[in-house]
Amino acid sequence: MSDEKEKEKRFSWFWRWFLNNQVVTALLIVLLILLIILVFTKVSYLFTPVWQFIAVVGLPLIMAGILYYLMNPVVDYLEKKKIPRIWSIIGLFILVVALIIWGIVVIVPKIQEQTISFGNHFPQYIDTIDKKMQEILSDPFFEQFRTQLEDMGDKLTSSLGDIIRNISTFTVQGLGSFVGAVATVVVAIVTMPFILFYLLKDGKQLAPYLMKFLPNRMRKPTLKVLVEVNEQVSSYIRGQLTVAFAVAVMFILGFSFIGLDYAITLGITAGFLNLIPYLGSFLAMIPAIFLGIVGGPVLLVKVLVVFVIEQTIEGRVISPLVLGSQLDIHPVTILVVLLTSGKLFGVVGVILGIPVYAAAKVIITHVFEWYKNVSSLYHEDGSIKQEEENPPS
Repeated sequence: MSDEKEKEKRFSWFWRWFLNNQVVTALLIVLLILLIILVFTKVSYLFTPVWQFIAVVGLPLIMAGILYYLMNPVVDYLEKKKIPRIWSIIGLFILVVALIIWGIVVIVPKIQEQTISFGNHFPQYIDTIDKKMQEILSDPFFEQFRTQLEDMGDKLTSSLGDIIRNISTFTVQGLGSFVGAVATVVVAIVTMPFILFYLLKDGKQLAPYLMKFLPNRMRKPTLKVLVEVNEQVSSYIRGQLTVAFAVAVMFILGFSFIGLDYAITLGITAGFLNLIPYLGSFLAMIPAIFLGIVGGPVLLVKVLVVFVIEQTIEGRVISPLVLGSQLDIHPVTILVVLLTSGKLFGVVGVILGIPVYAAAKVIITHVFEWYKNVSSLYHEDGSIKQEEENPPS
């Protein structure tokens, strides 16, 4: 009898100080994660076919997914109005094809014309800015900074020359990669409509179908997680695309109103760059400010006024109205995610980093809530005291 009490006492001490210790549990979890990563690095060659498969189907799936989140609410609305789902999808496909044809006929030639014109006039713009810099440097106030500014100008000119030479050098070398990328895009464009059609037609049945492969008690919580992930991703994609379209329209109208050259091209570029949260609009303003400097102080002030008005309307009206606080992600976290995903995956990482983070946040939050329920590490103080008084045998 005394041996059993002694054993129970030893186990209680072991439970309180080791098994039921938050620090030890956290260290064990970190250790397991590192071991899993180490094992995967040793057998990474086994996953080569998987990565190749993802590389082939990834782009059309992403394109189809983006269009799905845009078109699905319209299809659902028309279905509620007693219009058969299949006819709604076909009608939307016809509308999208008509818009693409209109863009190719009207917008693309205009962008091509403005881009070629900008390229032809670019040397003149550089000469104009150089002359303006010389005028500034000749001012007595800037005389003391003349050497530093000239060094900065020489370094900038040298860097531009190096970039141009590198582009010329690697153009032929990267021809094979370029052809491969074009082939991938063509395959994606061809296969994407078929994937999109079946997503719109049978997308609602996908999650319940996947749940059949899970144990019964895991189906409901897993389906809840999938629904929340879908809501987060869909709201973000629809919101960002809506804001990007509004930004493009505002810049086109604003730049056209002040008489800035290449207003359509600059506005569309600003819309695409706005898909990068917080940084996109500022990146889009670089060529506009460049043209404003070339056009003179008055035009530069007008460009800055357009930018301030656009940022005010976007930040105070459009973004809160469209996006709201649905993602509940701190701006600093967004910047960190953008920088990290951009460093790891390039442009694709910058565009997809935030929705992937939002989806991962939902999953991790639910896993953590489950762990708190099954673990005694996060009980209230009363529960902990009660457990310490009556430790498990």
